[in-house]
Amino acid sequence: MSYVALYRKFRPDTFDEVKGQDHIVTTLKNQVVSGRIGHAYLFCGTRGTGKTSIAKLFAKTVNCENPKDGSPCGECASCKRIAAGASMDVVEMDAASNNGVEDVRNIIEAVSYSPSEGKYRVYIIDEVHMLSTNAFNALLKTLEEPPTYCIFILATTEVHKIPITILSRCQRYDFKRISIDTIADRLEEITSKEGVDVEPKALRYIARTADGSMRDALSLLDQCIAFHYGKTLTYDNALDVLGAVDTEVFSRLLRAVLERDVTGCIKTLEEIVIQGRELTQFITDFTWYLRNLLIVKTSDNAEEVLDVSTDSRNRLMEEANMCDTDRIIRFIRIFSELSSSIRYASQKRILTEIALIKLCRPQMEANDDTVIDRIRNLEEQVEKGVAYAPVSSQPEQVKHTDTAVKAKLPQALPEDIQNVVNRWRQIIGNFEGLDRHLMNKVSVSLSADNKLLILLPADEPACDRLLDDDVKDNIRSVISSVIEKEIDIEIQKAGNHDEIDSVYPDILKMAGINTMIVEED
Repeated sequence: MSYVALYRKFRPDTFDEVKGQDHIVTTLKNQVVSGRIGHAYLFCGTRGTGKTSIAKLFAKTVNCENPKDGSPCGECASCKRIAAGASMDVVEMDAASNNGVEDVRNIIEAVSYSPSEGKYRVYIIDEVHMLSTNAFNALLKTLEEPPTYCIFILATTEVHKIPITILSRCQRYDFKRISIDTIADRLEEITSKEGVDVEPKALRYIARTADGSMRDALSLLDQCIAFHYGKTLTYDNALDVLGAVDTEVFSRLLRAVLERDVTGCIKTLEEIVIQGRELTQFITDFTWYLRNLLIVKTSDNAEEVLDVSTDSRNRLMEEANMCDTDRIIRFIRIFSELSSSIRYASQKRILTEIALIKLCRPQMEANDDTVIDRIRNLEEQVEKGVAYAPVSSQPEQVKHTDTAVKAKLPQALPEDIQNVVNRWRQIIGNFEGLDRHLMNKVSVSLSADNKLLILLPADEPACDRLLDDDVKDNIRSVISSVIEKEIDIEIQKAGNHDEIDSVYPDILKMAGINTMIVEED
């Protein structure tokens, strides 16, 4: 006899063998025992969670000659015929390939005939959301008032595509993703029956990779066993087969990102590629690693939520102390976006490298959640030592020499100044005409007494207009209205652009803010 895949060989024969859907199994068994059997059911949920298996079990149970506690006996003629797929009273239709109105009309015509063998005629329509609009309309009347001997079971992974007129006529059952523990226990049970020697850690990794799908888990297990047939299935073997990466590599990569070491990140990715790892799987797993890091950072009882080894948890706790929550969230956002875009990309490695560089260089992005990271980067640079010279409060042009010492910023920018940096583009956008043009020319720094310092370049004579008292008042008013707080502002004329850059630290440039606003004609 030819080999039978594990997910087919170990399909549940009774309700007791169904894993992870106790709320649905209990309800259906009680309906059978009490005789309160509905005429239309809608099974919805993600792939591989047992929708079709439970539909077949329910069809077998309602036609069983000797049901036991709401489950089929599996011994009577009806159970054996249904199990073999030879019963004329159980009709399965795949709506993905039979989605026209004629296909539904064939069912409607057959409904008029009584069961040939059992008590009920059961119609199981898989992927029902694929039916056309006309097909749904044709099914509607029969679904509303079917003969007493007919049961319709509709299964779908995309319930939002089902018309409300169909939904309102069905008993809806939502299938949950199966937990990692439940899948791992089932895999251990199956490998024991199959006589396969396997590490528990490998089974848990397969269970996690299956993402709540028992069928996917069995298929992955089948693949791993075949690749290492006759050998012990270890954790490393599972990683090899599935093209995955060990968590130690993720830890090394994350630490390189936190150190803003672009070269280190690229080298680590190079190792992953050379080892033949699948980049799509790597992105998924690294995103999951970041999710675990976020849980450790924000939860008081992370060990109750995380499914990782003690060594991995200790490593995560150490890394959680190395970065802030908002930074981790930004990392997750970037890799989630990458996960969506890389699936059909031809240059997956290049996209992945760009994402890693974005993690290290927040100034590459214009998103709001990067501003805090830019300011943190600025403060780190400041702490490493940027010289500072007191700034004259006089509005006269400042003369600079080759020996001028560059201004030194404080170790942390005042909160109000950070707010201005965050919203500078919005501030410029609130000016109009000439004033907007001139505000695009200025440099922004910090005065000796921690005031916001707006420097007017001497090689832009038109900027002298910004020294006018009325214009100054307008600038203060615009900035205060945007940040919703009064702020001290100092405006003074300085040298040309190059001289300003050599003496005054421009806090906008250091934070990676693009100051230019497109001006209206």
